[in-house]
Amino acid sequence: MTEVSLTSERLIGLASSLTYICPMTKVFLRKKIAPRIANGHPWIYGNEVEKIEGEVVAGDIVDVYYSAEKYAGRGYINPQSQILVRLLTRKQETIDEAFFYNKILKAWEYRQKLGYTENCRLVFGEADELPALIIDKFNDYFVIQTLSLGIDKWKDAIVKSLESIFTPKGIYERNDVPVRGLEGLPQQKGFLSAPFDTTIQIIENGLKFYVDIENGQKTGYFLDQQDNRRAIQNIVMGADVLGAFTYTGTFEIHAAHYGAKSVLGLDISEQAVAQANKNAALNGLDATCKFEAMNAFDVLKQWGKDGKKFDVVMLDPPAFTKSRENIAKALTGYKEINLRGMKLLKNGGFLVTSSCTNLVNPEMFLQCIDQAAKDARKRIRQVVFQAQSSDHPIIWGMENTNYLKFLIVEVCDR
Repeated sequence: MTEVSLTSERLIGLASSLTYICPMTKVFLRKKIAPRIANGHPWIYGNEVEKIEGEVVAGDIVDVYYSAEKYAGRGYINPQSQILVRLLTRKQETIDEAFFYNKILKAWEYRQKLGYTENCRLVFGEADELPALIIDKFNDYFVIQTLSLGIDKWKDAIVKSLESIFTPKGIYERNDVPVRGLEGLPQQKGFLSAPFDTTIQIIENGLKFYVDIENGQKTGYFLDQQDNRRAIQNIVMGADVLGAFTYTGTFEIHAAHYGAKSVLGLDISEQAVAQANKNAALNGLDATCKFEAMNAFDVLKQWGKDGKKFDVVMLDPPAFTKSRENIAKALTGYKEINLRGMKLLKNGGFLVTSSCTNLVNPEMFLQCIDQAAKDARKRIRQVVFQAQSSDHPIIWGMENTNYLKFLIVEVCDR
């Protein structure tokens, strides 16, 4: 009998080959659900699955099949989540570090083609075939959100890809978001590179802005409105402008830059107002553009009673709902603030208004504005209606990618 000696290298090779030939867990879809997946949607809910063959390990890669055993795609699974499987690819290809490198490189090449080279959303989740992954690029700094277990397991590979493609000055994770709890993940934030000063400067449309990527909302800055902020250029010239829900003052500072006579921004957060005033001073616009910490809901109502008037009113509120159960309340809220905004306008003034929740679709939002105008006894004329900037691409059939509504209307007395 011959004794066989296995070196550590051979053991590793044998383990790799065993892993390779080990059959992948198979998920089979119910027949009635299959068309939605076949039409391109990457989410598979638990109640859409007929059966599962093989071991289910949260975060692992699985193969998905239609009921007739036709191949549907490959993605990661998490039985703790309502979304059981998120598809990464429709091909039988290996999911490894090279896969994520190629996906991120493809996303970067797309942004470059569209002219988003300095500041942009580099990866927009499902729209870039990387479900639950958000990467924002601020010059040479990157902020990452891995919002599901399956994508979080590949965080090291994602960081390596960024380092290889960009040689960044810093990478930071903003995973301090409640949605991770639905995946059994903790909330956390911190450096994924060597530590750096997390208050950085960016340039947008020729203006400078401080970005607090550690403590600011979301990833520190709302890149999705960068194109929309240019849309106010002509209507604010020589105007008295009011901005409500201003956050760090980006719309208001653009208004001052574009020639507004006076600009007042309101936000309930004193921290946001302090940063907005710093941003105004950074651009030498603090004589024209002022910010105050006030409750915008109360102020809009009271100033309407007081008879205050502006040439332009800009409303950029946070999402009023994150659940379908509260859509009606959200629409009531949108209608109320827009009605109040219209009443503060001089005859022939302009209302600039947004909604950032995908649960309120474009048709619902426009109907809400129309009803607000009727109740305010105003006549409106649409100037601009558009979505988020193109570095946040919209995929038809995926409502979560078509979330931002941006509207400018002229408002006249009846």
